[in-house]
Amino acid sequence: MQIATWNVNSIRTRLEHIKRWLLEYPVDVLCLQETKVIDSDFPKAPLEELGYQLYFAGQKSYNGVAILSRSPLEDVQVGFAPVVGDTQLDEQKRVISGSLNGLRIVNLYVPNGQTVGSEKYQYKLLWLSTLEQYLQKLPNGELCLCGDFNIAPEDRDIYNPKGKDKGIMASPAERLALSKILNLGLKDVFRKFTSESGHYSWWDYRQAGFANNRGWRIDHIYLSAGVYEKAKSCFIDIEPRRQEQPSDHTPVIVQISH
Repeated sequence: MQIATWNVNSIRTRLEHIKRWLLEYPVDVLCLQETKVIDSDFPKAPLEELGYQLYFAGQKSYNGVAILSRSPLEDVQVGFAPVVGDTQLDEQKRVISGSLNGLRIVNLYVPNGQTVGSEKYQYKLLWLSTLEQYLQKLPNGELCLCGDFNIAPEDRDIYNPKGKDKGIMASPAERLALSKILNLGLKDVFRKFTSESGHYSWWDYRQAGFANNRGWRIDHIYLSAGVYEKAKSCFIDIEPRRQEQPSDHTPVIVQISH
């Protein structure tokens, strides 16, 4: 089974990119973030024609998450509320999950945080704390937690880490919040296969970020112990970032044996 995650930065703008990519990589499950579209305007037909079941939760112009699956998902849930109870955090569409063959797949778009100390930064920390509670309350079973985390876990995940701990995506509080989540029994599957720096999933549009590989690894796939052991590969496909008018992110793909 292949599972991929990709922040597409507007599914309608990037629809042809997604279709081309799925023809080359017909993954079993594709988790998308930043779809930026209300549910009634989600482009269903072109993706269903490729053989996918679609599950999505969106809003106008911002956020939005979706799961494309070749097989029907069970127990599809949107937001934190089905697990932790009502929360205002679900006003922003950032969480969708479903089960496939006993594996719970949770697709996330973690808030950016804007600047350290800002109101949006505090919102991000609250959101991550709520995610920790959510994961603690999920029924026992194998888990795939994936998406755009807007956090580089370590300095090797940033092209030039000097001073980056003073800003968002690498601040100590964000990294601590992520480490608490991973301490629930999750492992970074990309690092099972690749230990060196220089591998990134996001590049700023400005200042020739991609051309100069001035990137960050902020899109992740985390697996619980049992499914982590079955992982055969995990890689970042940078080719979509080379296309015209690309998303600023690129897909991450894991291969899991049955």
